[in-house]
Amino acid sequence: MSHDARFGLGRTILLAGPLPLDSGASLAPVEIAYETYGALDADGGNAILICHALTGDQHVASPHPITAKPGWWARMVGEGKPIDPARHFIICANVLGSCMGSSGPASLAGDGAPYAMRFPVITIRDMVRAQAMLLDHLGVGVLRAVVGGSMGGMQALSWAATYPARVRATVVIAATARHTAQNIAFHEVGRQAIMADPRWLGGDYYATGEPPSAGLAVARMAAHITYLSEAGLTEKFGRRLQAREAKSFGFDADFQVESYLRHQGISFVDRFDANSYLYITRAMDYFDLAEEHGGRLANAFKGTATRFCLVSFDTDWLYPTAESRSIVKALNAAGAAASFVELSSPFGHDAFLLDSPELNRVVDGFLRAPE
Repeated sequence: MSHDARFGLGRTILLAGPLPLDSGASLAPVEIAYETYGALDADGGNAILICHALTGDQHVASPHPITAKPGWWARMVGEGKPIDPARHFIICANVLGSCMGSSGPASLAGDGAPYAMRFPVITIRDMVRAQAMLLDHLGVGVLRAVVGGSMGGMQALSWAATYPARVRATVVIAATARHTAQNIAFHEVGRQAIMADPRWLGGDYYATGEPPSAGLAVARMAAHITYLSEAGLTEKFGRRLQAREAKSFGFDADFQVESYLRHQGISFVDRFDANSYLYITRAMDYFDLAEEHGGRLANAFKGTATRFCLVSFDTDWLYPTAESRSIVKALNAAGAAASFVELSSPFGHDAFLLDSPELNRVVDGFLRAPE
């Protein structure tokens, strides 16, 4: 395949394109990596598209080819679970710009060299357009539901706004309709950490075999803090020291939380591409669904027949409950059918990925509800 050999690939499809992009550029051909579970009904009415978050991938319910860890949402997707291959045809695609098989900066351009920073800047809506191309290839016309958390929730909202006739239901978890200045600021810290790494080389590091791992690890550490809650960090780590009886009076990882973040950073670089991190965070920062529809969020859902379920978590300060409420308000103004629940969890933003029986019950109930 045409991608960085460090990253494992699953099923891929090469589509001729061209794929028009919001920037005015276009991409052709377009490679999309994806996984499917279950089978499409004869009437084609049981397809569910799952959209992944920033550092996720298509391996939603199957072992990761690099880490060998279970699928990132195996708690939600699988036999006897809310999204069940016995009942649903489940599709999860690696987003455009990522590094697990879909076209991105590590892909080879027409000249045989990696795109690197020549890859066009993309948006959340561009990711959705690429997914629509995949569904066309798979013969899926209308989706039973689009489901996603965090950036996956942004994609779910964009699906409902861009292809309302193709989406019967949408589940948006721990997400937002636009990035705030604070969201953008945290992402910029991460991007600058990557670009300050001398191994980044303006993005042209693929041939060196030495990616900007130090910068990418710092970017991951900074972002990971935003996925957690203060209460969760305090409960898990407090001010406890890491494998020592007293402070070292140096700059090793004295505290358990320091050691934890360093581990998160180091392990991340083995499964992710630094340039992809730049591109995907930029896509998230550009996301503003109201701006795309004349400055009024309700316009994005005008006349929609799609049912919506929104879920937030009380300790999520990255995309707090107020963000979900503003989406619900816009849906109500547009006359859309919308339900909303705030769940309690100590885990902050990452709660949607962790064990949450209440979340499973909400998703299961919504997907089983008569239309």
